[in-house]
Amino acid sequence: MPRKAISGATGSLLVDLELADAEELSAKAVLAIKLNELIEKRGLSQTEAASITGMTQPKVSQVRRFKLQNISLERLMQALVSLDQHVEIVVRPARRAHGAGITVAAR
Repeated sequence: MPRKAISGATGSLLVDLELADAEELSAKAVLAIKLNELIEKRGLSQTEAASITGMTQPKVSQVRRFKLQNISLERLMQALVSLDQHVEIVVRPARRAHGAGITVAAR
């Protein structure tokens, strides 16, 4: 079956699907991936992760399952800080080729 090219593809599946909050969900997903990596690397239970991050255990469970609709970007950033991470937000003029938008990267 031939593949159909998506005109104007952005490189973000969520944005390409034209979800109303795609950029925010994409940013949350990047932060959640990093948070989950740290929880796994440290061998933390959800209860231990909740205690360290100040989140409730049910919120940690949501992050672990990438159910991010009810978790703010700020909450995810604070959780990363409580796990000894430095979170940096950079604002710069948009490049014409890419336009305005939100990009989040985790190392």
